[in-house]
Amino acid sequence: MSLKIAIVGAGSIGFTRRLLRDFLLVPEFRDTEFRFQDISATNLDMVARLCRRDIEANDLQAHIVATEDREIALRDADYVINTARVGGLEAFKTDVEIPLRYGIDQCVGDTICAGGLMYGQRTVPMVVELCHQIERFAKPNAILLNYANPMAMNTWAALDESGVETIGLCHGVQGGHRLLAALIERHVNQDKQEDDVDFQAVTKQDVDIVAVGINHQTWYMHVVHEGIDWATKLHPLFEAAPDVAANEKVRMDMIRRFGYFSTESNGHLSEYVPWYRKRPDEIPEWTSMAHWIHGESAGYLRVCTENRNWFEQDFPRWLKEEPWKLDGATRSDEHGSWIVEAIETGRTYRGHFNIRNHHTVTNLPTDCVVEVPGYVDRNGMSIPQYGDLPLGCAAICNNSIQVQRMAKDAALTGDVELLKQACLLDPLVGAVCNPPEVWHMVDAMLVAQAEWLPQYTDAIPEAQRRLANSPDLSNSTSNGAMRREVRTIEEMRAQQA
Repeated sequence: MSLKIAIVGAGSIGFTRRLLRDFLLVPEFRDTEFRFQDISATNLDMVARLCRRDIEANDLQAHIVATEDREIALRDADYVINTARVGGLEAFKTDVEIPLRYGIDQCVGDTICAGGLMYGQRTVPMVVELCHQIERFAKPNAILLNYANPMAMNTWAALDESGVETIGLCHGVQGGHRLLAALIERHVNQDKQEDDVDFQAVTKQDVDIVAVGINHQTWYMHVVHEGIDWATKLHPLFEAAPDVAANEKVRMDMIRRFGYFSTESNGHLSEYVPWYRKRPDEIPEWTSMAHWIHGESAGYLRVCTENRNWFEQDFPRWLKEEPWKLDGATRSDEHGSWIVEAIETGRTYRGHFNIRNHHTVTNLPTDCVVEVPGYVDRNGMSIPQYGDLPLGCAAICNNSIQVQRMAKDAALTGDVELLKQACLLDPLVGAVCNPPEVWHMVDAMLVAQAEWLPQYTDAIPEAQRRLANSPDLSNSTSNGAMRREVRTIEEMRAQQA
């Protein structure tokens, strides 16, 4: 087929390499031209060298064009994949560290809450610019597959501001799906040992799900295994797995209060509602340090920093390792390659996608971006209408949607007051901070991130003056209620040994 696929932000080394492998495992795509684009020449060179080794080792006809020029990457592209993180880890650090000074303790900070809203201010303009460049340089009807967070805001802005078909892709639903399959497997086997002849393995393929909501706040409305729908019966399955329950206290409490299981991890989910991270002394009651994703303060920032340092130090060793070998069993459940395969070959794919609502979920706004089940084939994407979410689930989503709407519009217009209002209305921010503190914090974040916020160029000097002429309201001394220090390369090596 000789497709041309552009990956913007391709310097995300592990993720880009995984996406490439997924595409190469489709027989029709083994002569694809991949365009890797990134503003970091160093990262671009490293990922291109590793991926070229993989291609050559498998004697494939695919090839890679690596460029810092987005126009070159997009020229005549059939599909564009966006994985860019505007501002990189330098900006991400301020998304987490500055709110901490005001008492806002985030595990990730990339969706809503103070960090996610500022991330949107940097990323939304870039995504809109990318869409306009796709319209100019890519093939007519080229599709944008957006992996960049904040997912809902980015996808919403792309659909509002351009004619590019944009689909938001996330793996949160798949992650929760795997956990549910594991819990059901435990239940159906109960006291059996895994080597028992009657032991019944349960995989994702054995559990049919329907998840509905918004990105990172999607609810499993159906969880069917062998004709039984577990969607409203999940709490006992968690309680019967103490090792899981110890790490999922927020998600279990949400099942208890609202009746349904939410897709996103314990730590992520705890940021989106006002109840679990507002009091520093209570955060340990709801989170776990077994893995950062269970709620560690600034956990994702730590892991991203460690991974970057590790890769930069260990890249020569990676080059000495055996290249990846073509093996269909290694194809991931990231949606990207499956969607393109379905469109190009007609082989139907079912997944969960971030798209414009258009009455799919009838008690969420029609113009917002929802995460819902859909089907893809040669005719494109088809989305069945779902109907109403339960009122409690819809209310939680609606709280976030209004914050997303305001922050997205602020990012497009450079409206400081709208951004501050969005931040004040954010569930966790509003539970922790009073209005003067929110206004002061947003000014501090605008000043700290000025180089990545061109739409606020005229407003930032005023923010600087306000900060200089007002009391410092960043009065929290906490470095995070559940925080680990970034490990050195030597510490990571010692722990892996």
